[in-house]
Amino acid sequence: MQNDELIWQNINLNFCSYKVKAKQQKQSFCKNEHNVTGLCNRQSCPLANSKYATVREEKGVCYLYMKVIERAHTPKEMWEKIKLPRNYEKALELIDEHLIYWPKFTVHKCKQRYTKIVQYLIRMRKLRKKNTKKLVSRDLKMEKRESRREAKALAAAQLDQSIEKELLDRLKKGTYGDIYNIHKDVFEKLVDEDEEEEEEEESEFVEDFDESDLEDIEDYALEMEMETTGSSRKKVKITE
Repeated sequence: MQNDELIWQNINLNFCSYKVKAKQQKQSFCKNEHNVTGLCNRQSCPLANSKYATVREEKGVCYLYMKVIERAHTPKEMWEKIKLPRNYEKALELIDEHLIYWPKFTVHKCKQRYTKIVQYLIRMRKLRKKNTKKLVSRDLKMEKRESRREAKALAAAQLDQSIEKELLDRLKKGTYGDIYNIHKDVFEKLVDEDEEEEEEEESEFVEDFDESDLEDIEDYALEMEMETTGSSRKKVKITE
C-alpha cells in the first residue's frame, strides 16, 4: 500500500533526482514536469501525493492531469488527461467541475498555472506576428580561417596568371629560339588570338570628295596615260 508520508520523508531527507537546491535561497525547486508550483514541498510534490492534479501545455493546447490512489496499481494509466477549451472562462469552469471535491490549494494552483500558460501563449502569438530580428551566432575562428584560405588562393591564382602571361610574352618575342616546351593548349590559344588580331579590320570615317579632288584625279590619270604612250614609242624606235 502507498504511504505518502513515508515517501515524502525519504525524498525530503535523503535524495531526489528532481530536487534543485538554490545557493542564495533556502527554498528548493522541483524539476518534475507534473509539479504544479515548481517548488519542492509537501503539498506540491507529485510523488508524495497520491491524489494530485496539474495543468500542462502540449503544442499550444492545455490539458488537465489528475491522479488518484485508485489507479496507483497501474502506472501506465495513473494520470487522467482532459483537454481544456481555448475559452478562458470555460476552461476555469471545467477545472472547477472536475476538481469539485479536491483541496482548495490544488484547485487554486491549477487555475493559477493555467492562467500563466495562457498568458505566455498569447505573448508567443504576438511575437510571431512581429517582424523581429533573428540573432545568429558567428564563428569568428571559422571566418578568419576561411578569409586566410581565400587570400592564399587568390595570391596563388594571380601568381599563375602572371607566370602564364610572362611565358606567352617570351613566346611572342622568341626568347628561347624555335623550340618551346609548352603545353599544346596554350600554344593553340596563342595562335588563335594572333589570327583574330590579324583578321580584325580597322574602319575610319572620312569626308566626302570635292569637285576639285575629282579634277586632280582626272589630271593624274591623263599624265599617267601620256607617260605610258611615250615609253611605248621609245621602245618601237629601238626595235626598228
